[in-house]
Amino acid sequence: MIKARGLFNNLYQPVEIEVDPQTNNVAYHDKSYSANDLNWSVPVNAAVYGAALNYKGELEKMGDLLHNDPYKAPPKAPILYIKPLNTLTPHQSNIPLPSDVKELQTGAALGIVFKKTATRVNASSASEYIQGFTIVNDISIPHESVHRPAVKQKARDGFCPIGPWVVESDQLSNADNLEVKVYVNNELKQTNSTENLVRNIGTLIEDVTEFMTLFKGDVLLVGTPENPPLLKEGDQVRVEIEGIGKLENSVVTE
Repeated sequence: MIKARGLFNNLYQPVEIEVDPQTNNVAYHDKSYSANDLNWSVPVNAAVYGAALNYKGELEKMGDLLHNDPYKAPPKAPILYIKPLNTLTPHQSNIPLPSDVKELQTGAALGIVFKKTATRVNASSASEYIQGFTIVNDISIPHESVHRPAVKQKARDGFCPIGPWVVESDQLSNADNLEVKVYVNNELKQTNSTENLVRNIGTLIEDVTEFMTLFKGDVLLVGTPENPPLLKEGDQVRVEIEGIGKLENSVVTE
């Protein structure tokens, strides 16, 4: 069991818990539970920023497109977008499928949760600013271009499952080498690793905080891997990140 913080049942704020990332079991006040037996809330309450094209495979998949209009050249700085509060939804909640959309795109992401204000942070000291890590499924309506913010495709209600908890940063030996898996209806559909990030965690924090401040509680997604699985009505999706746990949700037509 490792140390984490979570918000569930009738609690008003996240509490210290112990979790088993393999089984998703939880220990709290000398009692053990399956995560699915608790009623979870989102474990964070601040801004959530995503970093696009931060997996090597995702960038390679763009290929020559990055040298053509409208991009003209590969990105030289992190490409950020926002997942606003209306998108956040907890473990085991339903992901709404718009009635005029056939499929949704998963976005398995490691979320960095900040414990203090971070401005112009050096990569070598980035770990001092991290409270912990959580699992995020950055849901989108499939779209091709990343030239303009895809607000309509990425910022819809319930499009950012997050949790179930935040694992304390000192509980992970190397967050830059965590296996990420996506299961749809219990079938493995995607495997990748944070080892394949273009900017590792320290460099990403350095490059982002060079031009914007991140505050306590903010979450920075390190990126989503290439070839994301698609979801349709009735699908159950599970994102697993090594050393953190499992985030499960279902797709329901709104």
